[in-house]
Amino acid sequence: MAAHIAQKAPYPVAVEAGKSYWWCSCGQSKNQPFCDGSHKGSEFTPVKWDATESKTVYFCGCKQSGKAPLCDGAHKAL
Repeated sequence: MAAHIAQKAPYPVAVEAGKSYWWCSCGQSKNQPFCDGSHKGSEFTPVKWDATESKTVYFCGCKQSGKAPLCDGAHKAL
């Protein structure tokens, strides 16, 4: 089963050092790019990402990144 493409662009998010973020891997969450539990009953699980510094990061929106949960530009080939 392939993940749903939430959007063909990354989600810029200002993260805080020391906080954990749970990225949606199924693409069904209504709280993109983060998990809201929509994956339940599927093969997908959220991916934990820990911020080591406060900055803006780009979470994958197409769910095809080879560097998930962060964007690697895979959306450009869709």
